[in-house]
Parts: sequence; structure tokens; C-alpha cells
Amino acid sequence: MIEGLSDTNMMRVGIGLVALIVFLVILYSSRGKREQGRRVAAPAGDACERVEPTLREVIEAEHGLADERQALAGDTGPVGAGDGEPAARSAGSVGSRPAGEYDKIVSIFLVARAGQSLSGSDLVVASEKAGLVYGHMNIFHRMVDKHPELGPIFSVANLVKPGYFDLRSIKELQTPGVNFFITLPGPMSALDAWDTLLPTAQRMAELLDAVLLDEERNALGRQRIANIRDEMRAYDRAREKMNIRPGR
Repeated sequence: MIEGLSDTNMMRVGIGLVALIVFLVILYSSRGKREQGRRVAAPAGDACERVEPTLREVIEAEHGLADERQALAGDTGPVGAGDGEPAARSAGSVGSRPAGEYDKIVSIFLVARAGQSLSGSDLVVASEKAGLVYGHMNIFHRMVDKHPELGPIFSVANLVKPGYFDLRSIKELQTPGVNFFITLPGPMSALDAWDTLLPTAQRMAELLDAVLLDEERNALGRQRIANIRDEMRAYDRAREKMNIRPGR
């Protein structure tokens, strides 16, 4: 266990809550994408526009945060934009997931060292250096090179509720950490997705002088990394036995 983390009960509660929220997002999204789904259906006469619950909508339903949607209405301005400058950057649909079912989530956490926090500006810079893009649900994603239509390999959410990053106030953001997560099946095999996520998370941990934790909030050591790779191999083998190609 990392020194000091055992005393940071609020961080543990926050991490656990965000992990639950991420699971709810994937669950609600997959349900909403079914043609006969109960949660969300495409508006009549507009088949090309997809409507699905976003991270903030799930939290609004759970916690009554109706003002969050109003706070994020319209385009999102670029980092560093001053008052009165036009918004030039929008989350859009980059990182949105094609219709399909998701049956597994692989998650790790990047957290600040004891007594510290991560600044929003530093997170944006580190994310860009690590090859992430800002997009769907107002969080960061790693996309397949030259094939963004396949959806994200993995995504990165804020540990501070409601889990997204508002670039218009990013300079004021202070957070205990972020959550890296893969939803499977994805655009590539589970093992390849993990082998893409891990060096990205390690690079960001280095840039931010932060710590990587596993899904149980323990230090992400070599043994746990090896175990996760074994789990990813087993997942891929199970899909191969069902004659399902890697990806969606």
C-alpha cells in the first residue's frame, strides 16, 4: 500500500464511487443502444442522430444534479481561452462507442501522492503528450490510429464527481486522480487494449509524478500487471472459442 493512502478515506470512497459510475455509464449506454431497449430510443424521423445517456446524465438521475447539464451546455472552449473568446473546441462524438454489448470493464487508477492533488492544466498537457484526445462524455480517450469510428481503446475519467472534465474551468480543477478504463469487447483484442493502456498510464504517472493503483486501490505492481495480462488472454481465448473475432 502506498504510504499515506490508507488514511485517505475520502479518496477511497471517491474512487469507489467513480468506478461504480463508470460501470453504470457502460450499462446504461449498452442498454440504450439496443433497438428495442427500454432506456433510450432514437427520436422518430431522425435515425441518424444517436441518443444515449452520458456520464453526467447518469449522475443527474442518481444525485439530482440538474444544473450540471446547464453548466456544460454549448461548445467547450480550448484550454487557456480567456473571457469573451469564442469556444473553439467541442467534445463532439470523438470517443463515442459503436452500438454493441459490453460484458467486462478493466479499470486502474492514477492518483496524486499523499497530501497532493493533480491540476487540471497538468492533466490536459499530460493527456495530450500521452496520445489521448478529449471527446465523448467530456472525458479523454485513446483512439485507434486512423480509425476513430471504431470507438476508444480505453478512456480516462475524473475521480471527482461527476467524472467529466470541463475545459472551460480546467485551470481551477484540482483532483485526487483519474480512472483509466477499458470496456470489452472493444476495437481490438483485450490483451492489445491492455498493452496500449498500461504504457500510457505509466507515461502519465511519470509526467504527473503520480501513483498507479489497481482496481482494489492497491499499488499496481508487476505481479498484478501479469495477472491482468493473463485475464485479458483468457477473455480473448473465450471469445475465440465462440468464433468471435477480436473487437466488436
